[in-house]
Amino acid sequence: MINIYRKTALIEGLSYLILLFIAMPLKYFFNIPEGVKYFGWIHGVLFLVFLIALLLAAIKYRWNLKRIILYLVASVLPFVPFILDKSLKKEYA
Repeated sequence: MINIYRKTALIEGLSYLILLFIAMPLKYFFNIPEGVKYFGWIHGVLFLVFLIALLLAAIKYRWNLKRIILYLVASVLPFVPFILDKSLKKEYA
């Protein structure tokens, strides 16, 4: 389960970076809104999958509320999911 959570968090984090640093500049600087339309939708679906994976991992590994909130906050901060992945990899090696 931890590997599913980690992969989901990394893919969701990557989709967020694409949305922030590629799709949004295309929309606002070059007037090409399609990137935000499609990557926004993809990111939204991936975020829902991430939430389900987080919930399942939290139940299985009995994570406390503080840890769950930390992972939720980290999911909306660019690059932080990649940093947390290293600690999860060490903890569940």
